[in-house]
This record gives sequence, structure tokens and C-alpha cells, in this order.
Amino acid sequence: MSLPALPDAASADADAAADPAVAGSGGRHLAELTTLRLGGPVGRFVETSTEADLIETVRSADAAGEPLLVIGGGSNLVVADGGFPGVVVRDARRGLEIEAADTCGGASITVPAGAVWDDVVARAVAEGWIGVEALAGIPGSAGAAPVQNIGAYGQELAGVVASVRVWDREQSRVRTLPLVDLAFGYRTSVLKRSLTAPGTPWGPTPRFVVLDLSLQMYLGDLSAPIGYPELARRLDVAVGERARTPDVRAAVLELRRGKGMVLDADDPDTWSAGSFFTNPILDVDQAAALPATAPRYPVQSGRPARSSGPHAQEVEAGLTKTSAAWLIEHAGFGRSFGLPGTVGLSTKHVLALTNRGDGTTAELLALARVVRDGVQSAFGVVLEPEPVLVGCSLDES
Repeated sequence: MSLPALPDAASADADAAADPAVAGSGGRHLAELTTLRLGGPVGRFVETSTEADLIETVRSADAAGEPLLVIGGGSNLVVADGGFPGVVVRDARRGLEIEAADTCGGASITVPAGAVWDDVVARAVAEGWIGVEALAGIPGSAGAAPVQNIGAYGQELAGVVASVRVWDREQSRVRTLPLVDLAFGYRTSVLKRSLTAPGTPWGPTPRFVVLDLSLQMYLGDLSAPIGYPELARRLDVAVGERARTPDVRAAVLELRRGKGMVLDADDPDTWSAGSFFTNPILDVDQAAALPATAPRYPVQSGRPARSSGPHAQEVEAGLTKTSAAWLIEHAGFGRSFGLPGTVGLSTKHVLALTNRGDGTTAELLALARVVRDGVQSAFGVVLEPEPVLVGCSLDES
């Protein structure tokens, strides 16, 4: 199995440089702002340090009809080699505010969108706040977390979110969206759907620009129940049991490092957008068509379950989640599959598509198409990309 012919990198770069739409970027490239280290020149780059400046930059760009890309850590972006001709704005706010922290009401905190997500997890574990310990090591900013309802090792952000404050680009005002209105699902929310809905005028930034998020967490020394078998085995506990939150965080970071999912500036094998494909959600017939050995997991709805257990969520009846990594491996794509020196599957985990140092976005997408089409041919399941694709598409060749 081999990759199709890929576009000549020199030709692609020459085409981008000749495009007047990406001229005048002052030399700033999206490759400097994304964890994949891919992406061409920026039309105009703005970094904001206050909420007022962030809102004004977004409002002004929309009023002028300029394309807008709001970024945080750049960990969930695949940007075209030709770059982005509009305004790229990065929220540089950090830290968090503790609204309350007592044994009766738990911990209530507010996190600005620009905060580094893993710093939030580290602070929570240090303070004895329960509910995000399994979300350690996920790169990117807090503002991106509710957009796709980040999740890992049996936890999802939906389990601790109370509300999200946003700038509504359509109504040109600040709004507070409570949990019930966020409509969380597997790797989705009303925030994300405002970007992906058919006919939406928004993009590549959603209608709702996250300003901050309010989280509500329990206090204690033990984690939420461990819901993921791999993590339970690493902690030597049974699924459903609890462990010390520092131990959970350490175990998650160890697992993620073993899969190349913790960023390392000196290791190109970690230069990725994390998991490139989401785990497929299948109906009854699709799940039945998979081999008996294929993994099968319940699908959390994002709605709180009627139970006394913390962070429990309802399970969607009739739906099954399977492993994209399992499908990729069993369709014949092993670790390191790709083109030497340019792009390839990680040497540690097939779900990460990596830039090995001299790759291009065109080459990365060509690799993704080969993997997607191979899985569809083998199992009849179409893998969907998890990152936001800016100025490019997985359906173009």
C-alpha cells in the first residue's frame, strides 16, 4: 500500500507566494502558531490580552467583512499551505478565578479562553478539585475545550461545565450559555455546530467566540470513578473505582506520552493535531457489521444522568462508539506509515498524523485520505477528521 502522488512542495510554496490574498503578512506563518507546524502566511496577526480587546478585534473584523480565525494553542488546526488571508487573533489571557471552594458547594472557577488547558488541570489536581484529572496533557487553550467537548480516558468536559460566556457574532453581544443550552455530545456542542451546520455563514471561527468558561467541581482526594479500562489497568483499580487524583493525572500523562500525544518541541513525532480522526459513532446495524474483535463502547450523551455519582452522563441508546485507531491498524496502516521526512502516522500511535519536519499540509491531507479511504474499503466506516480544516478540505485532492 502506498501514497498517491503528492503535489510538489516547491510548486505549492510558489503558488502561495504569488497569491495576492496572502501578501502583507509581515512574515508571520500559521506554521509558527500550530502544533502541526504547518500552514502558510497570515494576512494580519493580533494578540489580545483583555476581553475587551478580543471582542473589539472580532467585532471590527466582522464589520469590515474580513475573514476571521480565532486561535488558542493551535493544537486542533490544519491550515492550508497557502495560508489565511484574513485576521488571526490569539487570546493571550492566562490564569483562573476561584469563585468558591468549600465542601458544601464544591469548587466554582472561571477560566479565561486563553488559559492553557493543561495548566487548568494541574491547578485542579493540586487544589483537590475533582473531574478533569483524566483530561491532563490535552494541548491547546481552555476556550477550545467546550467547542468540541474535549474528552479522554472516560472523562469529558461536559461533566464539569456550568456555563460558557461567548461573544455572539450574529447578535453582536456577550451571552452566557448554560449547560443545557450548550447541547454537548461526543466531540461536539452548539458552539461547534454553529460552524459546521449546512449554510452557516461562519468559518473558520464559529458564530460563538468563547470568552470564558465556568466549571463546577467536587472537592476531595479521590478522582471521579475511573471509566476507561486502559487507565484502570495502569492504576491497578477496577473500572468504576476511584484513585488519588495526582495518580490519575500522572498515569494519563504517562499513557499520552507513550502514544506521542504530549507535545515535545524536540520530537517531530509529537508534531500533530492530536487524534486526527474521531472515534466513529455507529448505529445498531453498523456496529453489528464490525468484526467481533472490534472495540465497542457506550456513547455518552453530554446530559447529566439521574444518579448520585459525580459527573455521570446518560448513555445514548442504540449507538455504539468504536476505536478509530483499531480500524486504522486493522485496515493495514501501521505506525510510521507515510513518506520519510515529510508526513506519516506517528511511530507511537496510528491516530496521530505527524509532520516529520519537512512536510506540507497538502501531503498531510493526502495521507489522511489514503487512511480514510482504506478504512472505508475494509469496514464500510467513514472516518471524520477531528481538527478544524482551514482553507483546505479532506475531500479535495
